[in-house]
Amino acid sequence: MTYFIVFLVMMFSGMSVVFALLFGPGLAFVLDGKVMFLKLLYSRLFNGIYSPALLALPFFIVAGEIMNQGGITKNLVKLATAFLGHRRGGLAQVNIASSMLFAGLSGSAVADTSALGSMLIPAMEKNGYTRRFAAAVTAASSVIGPIIPPSGLMIMYAFVMNVSVAGLFAAGIVPGIAIGAGLMLLTAYLAKVRNFPVANEPMPWSERFKALWDGLIPMMTPVIMLGGILAGIFTPTEAAAIGAGYALIVALTTRQMSFRDIPRVFTSAAISSGVILMLVGAAVSFASIVSFYHTPEKMAKLVLSVSENPYAVFFMVNILLFVVGMFLDAGPAILILGPILGPAMVQVGIHPLHFAVCMCVNVTVGLATPPMGLVLFVAAGISRESLEKIALEMIPFLIVEFLVIFLISYFPILTMAIPNWLGYLDIPEAASWILGGIGR
Repeated sequence: MTYFIVFLVMMFSGMSVVFALLFGPGLAFVLDGKVMFLKLLYSRLFNGIYSPALLALPFFIVAGEIMNQGGITKNLVKLATAFLGHRRGGLAQVNIASSMLFAGLSGSAVADTSALGSMLIPAMEKNGYTRRFAAAVTAASSVIGPIIPPSGLMIMYAFVMNVSVAGLFAAGIVPGIAIGAGLMLLTAYLAKVRNFPVANEPMPWSERFKALWDGLIPMMTPVIMLGGILAGIFTPTEAAAIGAGYALIVALTTRQMSFRDIPRVFTSAAISSGVILMLVGAAVSFASIVSFYHTPEKMAKLVLSVSENPYAVFFMVNILLFVVGMFLDAGPAILILGPILGPAMVQVGIHPLHFAVCMCVNVTVGLATPPMGLVLFVAAGISRESLEKIALEMIPFLIVEFLVIFLISYFPILTMAIPNWLGYLDIPEAASWILGGIGR
């Protein structure tokens, strides 16, 4: 475990995660007298970046950038307002519903908070909400972004851990909708208790249908990508490329974006892609060292020495991921802990696809937890409200999200039914995991 100790020391001393992932194992090889294995690090780094399967990530990022820059967000907010704005607490409900719609376009919690927060936080404050509540509901709902597919976070996990991308996308549908529905039910209750305002009068059905049509065109982007993947028509890379092309056509034909904006969009996407691919490459290299030192087997023995009950194991791992999420961003958490925890959980008797979606949801919720939750900082910057006040206001929302995490952990049917229905599980797996519960 020398490599892991060195890695943690380097990371918490301020070194970039990418370099810590490489420097930790590298220094460990030197200290352990295994200098000959240093070439394993850079060869795995190159192979990790060079993989054709990772081409999907830049295309997904391009599609998200086009949707963000193309002003599609306004159409989604109008759509949510048309059907929810007339309810008590309607603008808060619009915020959550917009995040669910935006999730299929962006797949990024930070982009969700930034794009929707800049529009809805001032609007909610003007409508009579406190700034802290407006910022809290924006941050809490933004974590749906990387959960509802398509999701770049899930692509990273699937690549590093050799899990089906399509199967993981299918498994993420119910948890994403469950979190959104839970937040909306909580908001409806708070609206009655706190007497939240009504945003607007009920719109005529003609205006609602117009808003639906305006929002439906961009919403076809995730439908095309996800539908093509799940139906087996496209590979994830092909679906991402087609989705990006469709998003560009929509943005240009609706004049939400001009040809002059294209270089800026592609430059931004290229920078983001470069950062993510370097991180993934370093993580693949790190994962090879994890296997080299037989860490998953050691972790499994450690877990089994505490308890052999899958329910107890899942509880402990969820608590661990929650604590990690408080300090580490979702992407690095997935890439660092996935190779260690994933194989260990399989040995305990938990299906790899089931654990994959639970881990993705858990670390994503961590983006909204203090003290290092990234979306909290973004929401605080937009609302000009203190981080502490937003965090206190978020407690009820976080309780709902933690409840969903434990539901999907202990009731595998919630995540595994759709992948099984679509054929991503074989019959014995389906019988064990959907009918038989969490353990084999």
